[in-house]
Amino acid sequence: MARRLALITGASAGIGAAFARIYASHGYDVALTARRLDRLEALAAEIRMRFGVEAYAIAADLADPAGVDTVLAGIAAEGREIDALVNNAGYGLPGAYDKTTWADQSTFLQVMLTSVCALTHKVLPGMVERRFGRIVNVASLAGLAPGSAGHTLYAATKSFLVKFSQSLHLENLATGVHVSALCPGFTLSEFHDVNGTRAQVSQSLPAWMWLGADEVAAAGYEAAEANRPVCVTGAPNKAIAVLAKLIPDEWALALIASQGGKFRKV
Repeated sequence: MARRLALITGASAGIGAAFARIYASHGYDVALTARRLDRLEALAAEIRMRFGVEAYAIAADLADPAGVDTVLAGIAAEGREIDALVNNAGYGLPGAYDKTTWADQSTFLQVMLTSVCALTHKVLPGMVERRFGRIVNVASLAGLAPGSAGHTLYAATKSFLVKFSQSLHLENLATGVHVSALCPGFTLSEFHDVNGTRAQVSQSLPAWMWLGADEVAAAGYEAAEANRPVCVTGAPNKAIAVLAKLIPDEWALALIASQGGKFRKV
């Protein structure tokens, strides 16, 4: 087909659904994957009607090591190749590290790290061969600041995605493949509802710290087009990211220790 195809993981809601609409609005066909097929099919129908492009709904669980191959097999069955990849699937796992099970932490790493690396590794060669590709890894402002108590591996995985994206960016400067880590702060989505911190963050964080999912996705799309390796969304978040680099580590860690209870469960 003449149109390019964008694959978005975690596309059933929030930033993932917003990315699907953004790419469709720029003339891409989209492949949507998440666990909830009903939501994917509803979004796919909306996108076809609204933007006049093709949309594929592929149910898969990236917590399953076979999930990546399930997604790629679904796309191959349509005779398509992936031109843009948005690694957005993710969630938070509340609680202190020793109060959680290793099974839960292992699953978390499978979704947040292993599936991202595997999917990227499998689609990148085709992008390089065709001399065109866009890869957006949805990281977080948390990956640019000291880790906080609670959600112990969350900031660590997001920091990994930032460094991973920077390295891929440098490796592909001459290939036509653009790689960007998107680092949003607090975003209006289902994220905090799923991990049980909605009441906590809504009561303790001011409205100016929040961005909408559409705004975040638009910034991510533009960063990938411009081939910026890291994109921090929103002026307050940019200021926080700069501050985290400039102040001594001890000060930054103390600040997080005093404020972390507003947005993390221990």
